[in-house]
Amino acid sequence: MEWAYRGPLNADVRRLQKTVPQTQPQQRLICVGAVVVRIDAALFVRQSPGHSLAGQWTIPWGTLEDNERFSEAVIREIADESGIRATVDGLLGVQAIPPPWAGQVALLFRCRHVSGELTPDGRETDAAKYFTAAELLQLAEPIEPFCRWIALEVLSGRVKTLASPLGNPYAPTEGYFLGAV
Repeated sequence: MEWAYRGPLNADVRRLQKTVPQTQPQQRLICVGAVVVRIDAALFVRQSPGHSLAGQWTIPWGTLEDNERFSEAVIREIADESGIRATVDGLLGVQAIPPPWAGQVALLFRCRHVSGELTPDGRETDAAKYFTAAELLQLAEPIEPFCRWIALEVLSGRVKTLASPLGNPYAPTEGYFLGAV
């Protein structure tokens, strides 16, 4: 049996809709972040004074620019914030960001160190370092909790990535799928 709103309930819903203020839909800001792995350690950067996370260690992250591919954005952010050149292994997941950044959505990638020396940019970041799981668990300095958690999940092998399959008819736009080859 199909269920549908009928009768007075529809009138009640319409009356309630008139009392709710009409606002513009909230724009979503897309962020990209990366757990960059080198052997058995993950890359972290310390946020500079003036940043909302000043003094805290985080994974490299930032916002997607106009007409930029997800993978291009994450590679750019890694290089900008740490001096490291990396390659994308796959998409770890999607995370809605809590206040004070409500409305932002993060695409999190697992990346692999390719080359480069740890060089913070001096504006957004004032330090860059690779931490093993043991070092992350014992770190006495402030560390952003989600970044520590996702890095530990990646380093332990408890999370897998979604791959960008060959032969996707929408290429060169990006798509990531479970079990893709």
